[in-house]
Amino acid sequence: MSHFLATPDVAITGPMISIAHISDIHLAPLPKVKPWELLNKRITGYLNWKLKRQRDLNGEGLVALVSHLRAQEPDLVMVTGDLVNVALDAEIVRAHGWLRSLGPEERVCISPGNHDSYVPGAFEKARKRWAGYVDGERSDPEHFPYVRKIGDVAVISCSSSVPTPPWMASGLFSEGQAARLASLLTSLGREGYFRVVLIHHPPNVEADNFRLGLHGARRFRRVIKDHGAELILHGHTHRSSIHTVPGPTADVPVIGVAAAGARIGDPVHDPARYNLFRIEKHGDAWSCVMREFGYQRIGSEIVMRLQMRIY
Repeated sequence: MSHFLATPDVAITGPMISIAHISDIHLAPLPKVKPWELLNKRITGYLNWKLKRQRDLNGEGLVALVSHLRAQEPDLVMVTGDLVNVALDAEIVRAHGWLRSLGPEERVCISPGNHDSYVPGAFEKARKRWAGYVDGERSDPEHFPYVRKIGDVAVISCSSSVPTPPWMASGLFSEGQAARLASLLTSLGREGYFRVVLIHHPPNVEADNFRLGLHGARRFRRVIKDHGAELILHGHTHRSSIHTVPGPTADVPVIGVAAAGARIGDPVHDPARYNLFRIEKHGDAWSCVMREFGYQRIGSEIVMRLQMRIY
């Protein structure tokens, strides 16, 4: 994509920062379910798991993928949601153990997904259990967005995670969150940070879908157009993808990553992957190179599938 070409080489003025993006873990297998835990939306999720998802999202490559990611020694790992499947209490506890295997709280941050809020009250339990993994600097008492700063990079974690009716997997980006994101983007931009925005649901027009998409996507895009960002990362689609949304002066890259819990050798869906971004300040301009690591449709090796210069 030609509009992501590198700027001319000039003197490096800041240290290189490495950030990794992983999403849609869907930790498997599903724990034993008590009958009364299915007296809500979980019954549809449980049936979907038994009929389809326990095959497509079996997590067989997840341990090796996380080991490969950790070997890259990123400064920060960003998880854009769906750690769990139907948000059982046992799943939330298991997800905390998985987060600890990913890294310490100060090196990992979460933007929650729709499965993390599968039923009312589920994410409130998860947020308490996952604690420092889903927190950072905030401009007011509202939890989202929050900010993690690493050198010249500021990661802004939004939330599109809300409970929805059966057969719905949509998200919401509210007016209040939009106002807070606008304020953060303005102040962080003024301070010269490379601004990375996290959200589970894709905010680009191409992914617009009433049942699955982001309600408030136009609101999100308006904030980006008015206040700017350098990079937007999402999950939800279980696909590797690259889009853009308009910024104040140029298009802003919107990058999705395949589900980390996807099975190896899936002939239809993208196998498990993660993305690694290396960011440096060159004078007054940025350099950002993305590498995608993961499984191919054939074979069981983790390889570098793509290397692309974003800036």
